[in-house]
Order: sequence, then structure tokens, then C-alpha cells
Amino acid sequence: MAEFTMELNDEQKEVRDWIHGFAADVMRPAAAEWDEREETPWPVIQEAAKIGLYSLDFYAQQFFDPTGLGIPMAMEELFWGDAGIGLSIVGTGLAAVGVLANGTEEQIGTWVPQMYGDVDDVKVAAFCSSEPDAGSDVAAMRTRAVYDEAKDEWVLNGTKTWATNGGIANVHVVVAVVDPEAGSKGHASFIVPPNTPGLSQGQKFKKHGIRASHTAEVVLENVRVPGHCLLGGKEKLDERLARARENATRDGERVKNAAMATFEASRPAVGAMAVGTARAAYEEALEYARTRSQFGRPIIDNQGVAFQLADMRTQIDAARLLVWRASWMAVTGKPFTSAEGSMSKLFASEVAKKVTAQAVQILGGNGFTREYPVERMHRDAAIYTIFEGTSEIQRLVIARTLSGMPIR
Repeated sequence: MAEFTMELNDEQKEVRDWIHGFAADVMRPAAAEWDEREETPWPVIQEAAKIGLYSLDFYAQQFFDPTGLGIPMAMEELFWGDAGIGLSIVGTGLAAVGVLANGTEEQIGTWVPQMYGDVDDVKVAAFCSSEPDAGSDVAAMRTRAVYDEAKDEWVLNGTKTWATNGGIANVHVVVAVVDPEAGSKGHASFIVPPNTPGLSQGQKFKKHGIRASHTAEVVLENVRVPGHCLLGGKEKLDERLARARENATRDGERVKNAAMATFEASRPAVGAMAVGTARAAYEEALEYARTRSQFGRPIIDNQGVAFQLADMRTQIDAARLLVWRASWMAVTGKPFTSAEGSMSKLFASEVAKKVTAQAVQILGGNGFTREYPVERMHRDAAIYTIFEGTSEIQRLVIARTLSGMPIR
């Protein structure tokens, strides 16, 4: 078991510097353009694919880093470059993880490569879970999957929302209800292969921030997928449903706890994204304060500005510590007895919003214009307190974990 450390080893530093170079040389020069266009930055994703940054192999290597620091390190550097482009690069990973976590070896080998494509024909994938009336409340999910035994096909109907790469993806992973009476155990995940009839893009959202990342509704109208597209297979699903029917209350609680553990393990990665955006805004503000003169001296000579920067840096470092601790705990199998995963995501998200707002304030009128990147960073930072569980949900998880009470 790896000991917790704040010192990256030589190999990790080399990877960090490599990602940082891509973020500085490729992502940042393109960030403003793709933010304005509000389109998927295909040329940037292709450049990432050329160097191996946009690939399953790269993220698998970071995921299996025994220190747990590979993923948060990579996320921080990418999102230091730009949050919108960063999410376009890592968004496919959400769908890939869904298959890796629930699929058979054959399904993994068949579908994950198709999610990424290749250097000459880059593809993206989408993970479709949220619905118009089922975001934090997964029990309200309405998308249904019905098995047609005669044809060995599943028929999917419903509408998904807030899907990163929704509608433009080569492969969609869709979570649907197969047994409404089984609660959380009545949900299953399905692969929808490329060009499947009945799947279409609904509304494409025009967002406040992360505008280079495609976010849309996915509409499913009598979408038929072969039986082998049920992740894990029907035998495994039938066994799970049978156990749920035997003791719905006990099994339902067990599923809820397992799902909570999964969400807890993924939240530090979002916290690392927030740290990257906050760090980028802080560095812009620091440089501006050093070079901007008012009343005959640099504005950093004023305590009002210098103290803000001191607080910003302190909060960023504290957020990174929480993220790295939770990431290390997750990879070494230490239980989140105090909801450390939610703590890291909550604190880092709130820090990103606060630090980017302070950066805008330090730049004054310039910070309010699109001529300076802190304006975009401030808009991007708003998402961190919303997706992968709102700050309110994180506080609820933490409070319930600490108190053992069903706080509502």
C-alpha cells in the first residue's frame, strides 16, 4: 500500500509537465475561440489523440497509479489549460468508466475502443443518466428498457438531459429502468451502438460556462439494441432482480450504499478540475497585480490586493490537499468514513467560484471583459458546484455520514 505523500515522483512530474505543456501550447491559445463558438473543439481533441493524451491507455495508466495522484494531477493540468476544452477531452471517460465498471470483458473490448476512435478518425462517447425530472433524485428516473424476448432486443424509450457529447457521440451509454418496483436495483446500463435508429439529439444547451463542451438532451424513441448491449448481460441482471425481490428493503439499502461509494470515489476528480481552474485564475491575477500600476506603484503593493492573493493561494493549496487525500484513500481502499470524497469536491468547487470571482475583482474593469481569461474562468467555475452532485448534495452526504441521521 502506497504511503500518502505530497511529493510527486520523477515519473509523475514528467507526465505533469507533459500535460502542462499541451495545456499551455495547444489548449490556452484555442480557449477563447471555442468558448465563443460554443462548439466541440475537434481539432484540439485530435491533437490530444496524436500525442496519446486522448486515449483509454493514458487514463488507465493514471487511474492505476498506486499513489492515487495520477488522475487528480492530470485533471488539474488539463483544466488549468481550459475547463471547456478540458471537459471535451475527458468527457468520453465518463462513458468508458461506465462500461469498464459494469461490462463483460467482451463488451469492454468491443465498445471502449469505438468510443475514442483513432488518430485519423477521432470519436467521442456519451454517458446518459440525468433526466429532466431526475438529476440528484435518481429514483425519479423514467427512461424505460423493455426486453423483447422473441427478438432478443431491448427497447428503450425516454429522454436524457445534461449529457456531455449527447447526440454527437459515436457510442452512447444509457441508464434505464428495467424493473420500476426494484428501486435502484431495477436500473441497468445499455450500449447504444453508432447510427442506431430512434436515438436523436434533442435540445443543445447554450451554457453560462464550459461552452466548448457539447451538452444536450438525448431522445430515445423505440430504440432497439441487441441483447448483448445490456452491460453485464441478462443473466447477471436477472440474478440481481431476483435478489431485490426477495428482500427489497435490505437490498435497496445495500445498492444505495454501493452507489454512494461509487460517487464518492469519482468526486475528487471533479475537485481536481476545480483546483485547476482556480489555480489558473489565481496566476492570472497575481501576474496582473505585479504589472498593473496605479498611483505610481504596482497594485500588489496594496494590502487589499496582496491579502486577497494570499487567501486565494491558501485556499487552492487546501483544496488540493483534500483532493489528493481523497484520491489516495480511494485507490488504497480506505473507507470514506467522514465522506472525504464529498468534502474534497465541495471545498474545491466553492474555492473555484470564490477565487475566480476575486480574480475578476483584482483585474477590475479588465477582468469583466473577454479580453482577459479570468472572465471565462469565472463563468466556467460555476459548474463545479452543480455537476457530479451540487454543493447542497455534498453537504447532505457529509452531514448524514457524520451524524448517522437521515437529514433531509
